[in-house]
Amino acid sequence: MAVEGGMKCVKYVLFCFNFISLFCGLALIVVGVVVQVSMHKTFRIMDVNASAGPIILIVVGLLTFFVAFFGCCGAWKENHCMVATFSFFLSLVVIAEIVAVVLGYIYRDKVKTMIENNLSDMITNYKVGSAELRETLDKLQETWKCCGAQNSSDWKDYGSNGESVPDSCCLEVKPGCGNGTMTDAAKVHQQGCRDVMSVFLKRDAQWVIIAAIVVAVIQLLGIVFACLLMRAIRGGYEVM
Repeated sequence: MAVEGGMKCVKYVLFCFNFISLFCGLALIVVGVVVQVSMHKTFRIMDVNASAGPIILIVVGLLTFFVAFFGCCGAWKENHCMVATFSFFLSLVVIAEIVAVVLGYIYRDKVKTMIENNLSDMITNYKVGSAELRETLDKLQETWKCCGAQNSSDWKDYGSNGESVPDSCCLEVKPGCGNGTMTDAAKVHQQGCRDVMSVFLKRDAQWVIIAAIVVAVIQLLGIVFACLLMRAIRGGYEVM
């Protein structure tokens, strides 16, 4: 009876774990899609490597959702095959998360270069590009309180006098405020958007890595519970 009671507890813990994982999987999918759309809308990114992070989130979210589905059904019905499938795919999810964390750590210093390259392209195409591109870059500079990629001098080709910047660079945005004020720190932001955004993204990336490690540890416990339940089912224990 002690084994029966213990396995019954494992069964319900595993079911609750997977029920919560269903929603976690959906959350990862939503976050991945939002980040992917936001990055491309903000930077007009052409480098496919920039999409690696959001795509990994979406893939892991899909895997988590379907794995959790098998886990819920397998635990509730005490189906050895479904629990085994759950355990196998959850192991793949954990491996994918570990790979994502390692890649994120390895390429963390490339964030600044990626941001600078894309901002430089947007600045070059600012005058000849679409109204949507100009609106996007203006909103970015105004929101992040920055100017240019490295600094305000990146806009040297913006005006005929070589001293003007878009009005979105101004400390107080108003029509014409950027004319002839490129190096005037009292009127125009001097820090480039590259440094401002890379610091912010790196700080957030650290929290993402910590969260991924915590989730991976919890998922490893889920694999352990699944193995215990499979052993009980195979051994013919009645856990209902």
